[in-house]
Parts: sequence; structure tokens; C-alpha cells
Amino acid sequence: MVLIHGVGLRAEAWSRMLPTLKQFFSVAAVDLPGHGKSEAFQQDQPVLSDYTDRLADVLNTLDAPAIVVGHSMGALIAIELAKECPEQVSAIAPLNAIFRRTEEAAKAVRLRALDIQKLERPNPSSTLERWFGSAPKGDLKIANDECRNWLMNVDQKGYSQAYTVFANENGPSGATLAGIRCPAYFITGSEEQNSTPAMSRNLAAEVSLGRASIVEGAGHMMPMTHANEVCELLSACFDEMST
Repeated sequence: MVLIHGVGLRAEAWSRMLPTLKQFFSVAAVDLPGHGKSEAFQQDQPVLSDYTDRLADVLNTLDAPAIVVGHSMGALIAIELAKECPEQVSAIAPLNAIFRRTEEAAKAVRLRALDIQKLERPNPSSTLERWFGSAPKGDLKIANDECRNWLMNVDQKGYSQAYTVFANENGPSGATLAGIRCPAYFITGSEEQNSTPAMSRNLAAEVSLGRASIVEGAGHMMPMTHANEVCELLSACFDEMST
């Protein structure tokens, strides 16, 4: 199983899910280019296929086809990998994937990308409030503080590059979805405002072996805030796939 995080985060964003997943899978959590310990692209502005190609290189090093689990932008990469690298991908689980944003939502995310391009270092305040609310407490505050640290220390070039790609994407094409032949499990949270339950259901409807599940009470950062629920859904889906 290969885990791909979202924009501004790093492989450690999967830490709450790893203990469970490692009971059933050999797991590799990767850093996107320009995130964690991975260097940013040298070109001024990469496109989604550049990220997909980089992750395809990872898949090519493995001894067997992988289940690819991607969160947010990582979900877009997982979908593209299923289409472009069918021999290396046995199944995908796109978490909190965007698909055909409204004009209002598309404009808002593009404006955020432009703001990030102007900054010398990230300002995560508005992002964290969207993810965790204005006054998180308990486990939510711990997750909030971890994400704040990652966002404050992410490579600014890598962050801006990835966010610009994410902002200018509107989800996979119909041809990409129709070309996916492996099982695809689309999961999002009931409280997700940007990668909505309707998006996951619509994505699943366009994949021959697609299905959608919704985690009640979860928002965008459900791999951290609802790790057990997400692991249970993944385990159930993949148990069914193997029978």
C-alpha cells in the first residue's frame, strides 16, 4: 500500500492510520515533491502529470502492484496512476477527492493559490480554521498543531507549486475515470465542504468498479481526525476485494 498526502503536508500525516494498516499491508508513505524530505521540482510550475510521473517511479520500485491511497491532491494523483499505470496499481482509495467544483469554489481556491505565490513563507491560519475550526480542543488541537508545524516549515516553492496545480485542477476527466479497471473506493467526510460527499458519489458512479463511502462527522482532515473509521472502511473494502 502506498500513501500519498495532500498539499502542504508530509508522510507523517498518515501516522494515526499506520499502526492499523501495517497489520495487513506493507505500507510506504511518501512525501510529495517539495514536501517533507522530498525536493521541489526545478521547473517554475509543474503540472499534475509531473507529480503522477514521480509517484509512478515509486511504484516501479515495488515487487508487486500496490493499493494507492491518496488524500486531497494525493487522491487526484492516485486516480491518474490507476489509469496510467494499471499494471502497478491493484486498487485505489481516493480520500477527499475534488470533482467538478462549482464556479464559486474554483474561484476561491485559485485566489488562495495566488496569495500563496506572493508569500515568502506560508501563513496557515485560514487553512487550519477550515480544517479544524476556530478553537479546536483535545485531539483536534493536537492535529491542528501538527499541521501548523508542517505548513509553517514546508518548502515555500514546493508548497506553492503543488497548491497551484491543485487549484487549477477540477478533478479527473470522464475518459480517465472510464479507463480505470481496478477497484476504486472514494471516501470523504460528511462535513467536508470542498471535497463533498456528492463529489465522491459522482466519481464512484463513473468508475466500473467504483464505490463511495462517507465518514459521518468528518471533515477534510479525516485521515488524522477519524483515522480508525477510515481504516475500517479501507479494510472492509479490501477484504471484499481479496475474496
